[in-house]
Amino acid sequence: FMLGERLEGKTVLIIGSGRIGRETARLVEAFGAVPVLAGRDADLDALLGEADIVSLHVPLTAGTSHLIDGRRLALMKPSAVLINTARGPVVDEAALATALRSGALAGAGLDVYEHEPHVNMRLLGLENVVLAPHLGSATRDTRIAMGMLCVDALKAVLLEGRTPTNVVV
Repeated sequence: FMLGERLEGKTVLIIGSGRIGRETARLVEAFGAVPVLAGRDADLDALLGEADIVSLHVPLTAGTSHLIDGRRLALMKPSAVLINTARGPVVDEAALATALRSGALAGAGLDVYEHEPHVNMRLLGLENVVLAPHLGSATRDTRIAMGMLCVDALKAVLLEGRTPTNVVV
């Protein structure tokens, strides 16, 4: 009851090699895990079967919607854990609920939901899933910094006629 596992020696597949994915890799390595950073051209099907933990850090696009679906969940180890702090629709929650309920996947941690703010009813009550209310950035300092990024971007576009430094294309 209420026992977890250590990260040391675990293989953590980090899907998304942007700033957040790279920082996640640095942090899991500090805990003794082996980070595997998967960018756009990675062979996810091959990598999923080797990972103890899969952590998602991709934007929501047509190509990433249901990136983790029933087929890909079946490629993962039954002992693996899926973490989604990216965007909800990156994971097919119905397929995830089936995998968790059947034991095909050991666990999941979700901070985002496919149909946010609603959570798939089949996930509620499962003991092998942790559901958080999309508050990973909920600190006063972080929210102030996020607001200042917006102010800086507006200033760049409206007053200086330049492209903001944090533009996503």
